[in-house]
Amino acid sequence: MARKSTVERITKETQIRGSLTIEGKGRYEISTGIRFFDHMLELFAKHGGFDLKIEATGDLDVDQHHTVEDVGIVLGQLFAQALVDRKGINRAGYFVMPMDETLAVVAIDLSGRPALVYDAPTRFRLVGDLQTELLHDFFDGFVVHCGANLHAKVLYGRSNHHKIEGIFKCFGRALRFACSTDARLKNELPSTKGLLEGTARR
Repeated sequence: MARKSTVERITKETQIRGSLTIEGKGRYEISTGIRFFDHMLELFAKHGGFDLKIEATGDLDVDQHHTVEDVGIVLGQLFAQALVDRKGINRAGYFVMPMDETLAVVAIDLSGRPALVYDAPTRFRLVGDLQTELLHDFFDGFVVHCGANLHAKVLYGRSNHHKIEGIFKCFGRALRFACSTDARLKNELPSTKGLLEGTARR
């Protein structure tokens, strides 16, 4: 049975509606008002094999911060809801992605404990129309609301576009494996403590 979720998050700063199918075909409909950000989320969905819809409107006349961070929050909520009790999942995954001259790596653990290490410096404030410093806020919103710890790093590279693209492709592929189920362990939680939820320590 496909794991699916829908989330609607309405604040005075942003209005976001999202839907997710984990066992998808990499189909996407993304609209955030920030085209480069849309493209990165499209890459994430395609490489993760997720069906993802995100429709976001926000106070972009003020700044991109609220929109980018809140989309991360909604994406985290979508995965947390779709994963339900997390029984039978691989729980952890990683991927190393060459993107032309750039090499990126992402590792993720759906542990219930939010933590983020993001090390992907760019030389410019903008890549396309996206404020690059906000990617840290996007991933922070995701890990807190998904209950995951995530490490994302660019090992080397020249193109700022390639650095960010490599991270999002890795993110999709690492999360795809972490969400995948193992038939041998379909009724088991991947934890010696027997608990994977919230921010409980294991």
